[in-house]
Amino acid sequence: MAASVDLSRVIFIVMREMRGPLIALVCVYSLSILGMVFIPGLELDGEVQYMSIFHAFYFMTYTATTTGFGEIPMEFSNAQRFWAILCLYLSVLTWLYAISSIVILLQNPFLLSAFSEWRFSRRVQRLKDPFVIICGFGDTGSVLTRGLSDNGLPAVIIDSSLQRIKAVRLRDYSVAMPAFCGDACVPKHLLEAGLQRSNCRAIIAITKSEEVNLKISVLARVLNPNVAIISMSKVAVFEETLSTLGGEVHVVDPFKTYSRVLASMIRNPGFYSFNNWLVRDKSATLERYITPPRGTWVICGYGRMGQEVNEVLCEYGIKTSVIDPNDTLDTEGVERYVMGRTTTNTLTQAGIKDAVGLISGTDNDGHNLGILLNARRLNQHLFTIVRQNGHENEIAFRAIEVDLIMQPTLVAARKILFILIAPLLKSFFKYLLASKPGREEEMEAVIRELSEKVGNQTPHLVTVDFTWEKSGAVMPV
Repeated sequence: MAASVDLSRVIFIVMREMRGPLIALVCVYSLSILGMVFIPGLELDGEVQYMSIFHAFYFMTYTATTTGFGEIPMEFSNAQRFWAILCLYLSVLTWLYAISSIVILLQNPFLLSAFSEWRFSRRVQRLKDPFVIICGFGDTGSVLTRGLSDNGLPAVIIDSSLQRIKAVRLRDYSVAMPAFCGDACVPKHLLEAGLQRSNCRAIIAITKSEEVNLKISVLARVLNPNVAIISMSKVAVFEETLSTLGGEVHVVDPFKTYSRVLASMIRNPGFYSFNNWLVRDKSATLERYITPPRGTWVICGYGRMGQEVNEVLCEYGIKTSVIDPNDTLDTEGVERYVMGRTTTNTLTQAGIKDAVGLISGTDNDGHNLGILLNARRLNQHLFTIVRQNGHENEIAFRAIEVDLIMQPTLVAARKILFILIAPLLKSFFKYLLASKPGREEEMEAVIRELSEKVGNQTPHLVTVDFTWEKSGAVMPV
């Protein structure tokens, strides 16, 4: 339905813009043909010859294009030749007018938009395999799309930035990735993206705006009550609203996710390496564990990340000192709160010289790198965790050699990928990380067995549904 509507828009715009040139061409051809038909020609056997309508049309066809095949079906009279001269100049000028109108039409932004929308709808309709809809193609969307491509899962992408959509079309994805430049908050665009199709598995709202993500999620639930919704949110109020939508809803908060990973790393150092190995991190290995030291930690930046990490560290009895330029009342568990920008003076006040770890977690990559360099000058033995906000700064963060890099976009993309391609991992991790006797030994046994049987090979996650419809041969009788 959406594709036919968009095609109608294309036809309407073409007819509206080309109405004048088409009328001009019809009038010129009609007048020219009528003139050639009624103007008398030469006498033959005492009888004046007249040109038929067919011959007049044939003559005008090659005359208007300046091809010129001569005078047919017989020589013209001077009156016919004079009329042919007028028709030639008039038709050429009319064709120039029509061609210039076509050129202008092809540059019409409304036509380009309508045609792009129609072509996008057609590409979505050709998707026969299960697919997901991604709203927002920033750093998170880019990483997620690459992961989906590697796992053979098609995606339909909507983003308001034309440059990002052009970037999608330049990528070498292994599966179809239809992309459209538009507002994902418009219900029509969601329908064009295939939201109501039976093979649409999920819609993923990962734009930069919390309100936009919430609106997309609400619209998706209204338009398709059965579709799975995955929304990125870092605000507690929005998370609460999302949780009340009903159906299958996953709220992805990269800061909460990373704080849980940090907690599991403190409790069981092997988990972090195991988790990174599963997501095919190039630097991950099952043979080397990263163990955060116990002692006093300095947290630079007390936003969402700083607060989540501080809560985890306090939970495990690790003392923290916080440096932040803003005053706050929520300092529960913080041993020392230093208000101000992170400088040599504030780092010293926070006890950096006696600290064992540093978390540089502001929302500015330049500040985070500067904090790290400044802190290392005061204490070279720090265990360092740094937040990387922009994917384009990856080279600088790799060069500075930190123990852990927390990239919110990467954390969110990996969690969403796990939800889509390996939903059972959540239950598996929850079982292994439960605070019960013997779970740490089970974790070590799993890692040891994988290390022996898989080695350094890259893992490939596959989810198999054992049901009578799909796997009847292995089901118990």
